[in-house]
Amino acid sequence: MAKVPDLPQPTEPDEEPNIEWFVLKVQSSREDTILKALERRVKVEGLDRYFRQIVVPTEKTTEIRNNRKRDIERKTYPGYIMVNMELNDKTWFLVRDTPGVGDFVGAYGSPSRMTDQEVKQMLGQVVPAKTEEAAAKVRIDVERGDRVKIKDGPFENFEGTVEEVIEGRGMIKVMLIIFNRPTPVDLEYWQVEKI
Repeated sequence: MAKVPDLPQPTEPDEEPNIEWFVLKVQSSREDTILKALERRVKVEGLDRYFRQIVVPTEKTTEIRNNRKRDIERKTYPGYIMVNMELNDKTWFLVRDTPGVGDFVGAYGSPSRMTDQEVKQMLGQVVPAKTEEAAAKVRIDVERGDRVKIKDGPFENFEGTVEEVIEGRGMIKVMLIIFNRPTPVDLEYWQVEKI
């Protein structure tokens, strides 16, 4: 059983709440349902003024499976939820009594406030892009040293070894043997498949 930390009383209605970021440990793969349950409980208890934002940190990636490209949103910190709230006795008990919530992240049962640097790092991956042209991260399923077969382009059906993976540009450098000489070739990630 977690020790109940010494918590302040809620701020008065005429005062501005002292809102800070905290991280919650929750049941893995249930982050979204726990987030919704927590939002519902906040509304039912009438504690909206003490909560600004509840977030499941995610990032957009592009994945190639079975020669199909698809954009997916994956959780960057499975088993964790970020909460922007005032920590007081009422909000602490509300959060802790929500099914699926383990505890606040912190030492000795005392919730740790996140630094601005930590918030920026975690939220930088959460905030959806305002424009569609913002590039999603590309997830490339091959690594240096893997044997690959080229499935598109002028070197179609050639086989070679991956020399370098350049994820930022979605490129792969493959060493091919052409006319009995090793030749490096730059290819798009979708032009190759692992053998």
